Amino acid sequence: MQVETNMDSCLTKKTDHKILLPDGWPAPRGYSHAIAASGRLLVLGGQIGITPQGDMRDGFVAQCEQALQNICCLLETAGAMPEHLVRMTWFVTDIAVYNASLRPLGAVYRQTMGRHYPVMSLVQVGRLVEPGAVVEIEATAVIP
Repeated sequence: MQVETNMDSCLTKKTDHKILLPDGWPAPRGYSHAIAASGRLLVLGGQIGITPQGDMRDGFVAQCEQALQNICCLLETAGAMPEHLVRMTWFVTDIAVYNASLRPLGAVYRQTMGRHYPVMSLVQVGRLVEPGAVVEIEATAVIP
């Protein structure tokens, strides 16, 4: 088993987390297959595109940006940073919209989270609990 060592990644500079990549597997883009970590577990409930003032952002990318900002705020409150994330699960109401938004979504992700890509899953759902929400992101972090 190989341990990926991307020195450009803030992950290798600020945590002891190890991104794992089995021999012969292609390197994933925008996510990781597995991360080994030890420390204090932080589990974040699903975050949607609602601002701290209670306003739902308009549009898929804007809601994703707000959900990611909400995750960063919760991380900061716990004394953590985005590079402490080990897992994210994205629930979207329309995968076609997600796929059509990859370029702007990638830019928003990197601007908000940096170039740290935890283990991720993406699931299409019929609808989310909050009316008007089109994305919800759950996250798990391990704080060394």
